[in-house]
Amino acid sequence: MQILDGSFPSGVFVHSFGLEPHVLKEKVKDINSLKIYLENLILDQYSKIEFVYVKKVYEVLEKEKLNLVKKLDNSLGTYLTFEFAKASRDIGQNYFVQIKNLATKDIVKEYFSLIENKSCVGNEIIVLSAIAFDMDICLEDFIVMWTKKNLINIAVTTLKISRIKPSEIQKMLFEIDEILEKFDYKNIENKITNFNPLFEEIIFSHKNLEPKMFTT
Repeated sequence: MQILDGSFPSGVFVHSFGLEPHVLKEKVKDINSLKIYLENLILDQYSKIEFVYVKKVYEVLEKEKLNLVKKLDNSLGTYLTFEFAKASRDIGQNYFVQIKNLATKDIVKEYFSLIENKSCVGNEIIVLSAIAFDMDICLEDFIVMWTKKNLINIAVTTLKISRIKPSEIQKMLFEIDEILEKFDYKNIENKITNFNPLFEEIIFSHKNLEPKMFTT
């Protein structure tokens, strides 16, 4: 369970994930606009890319289709910009180093061997989905924990690059929980899409954008 805690393994893997340009362009300037940004991230991006990937990874691991796990892992980057694809790999490797010897299910061990042998990218969402499956964490619980981990990390970034108060962020995160509680996890889409209108508008207005990694 600790692997889905933002403080694992030492310090927080805090990634801005596109928040910084939103702050610079004043699209995120107070707690209300930050809440809109996070809601947009969940409903327009996570639910249409990451949640779909988690669902597919769970399905192919259950069927022990190693070739399909490999295909999913190696194809994720095609849905992301270059900088975000690199970040996904880097963070995935950070986690993989810590958990590669913890797997107990053969299919997960085989997938981890592919990462070790450089046959798989080892994207963060795939690596964590695999270890969650290995631990018999249900899909819904894993998605909630993974999303909350990301939101907390983004919130920590917010404290570093904006003037929004910690107390405001804490209250807002509790409000965001309602979205996750009401989300229909049983009907996650099968088709992966990757268009987030607000996100795309801001990200692609920065030619040399590089997501920032902070360590606390």
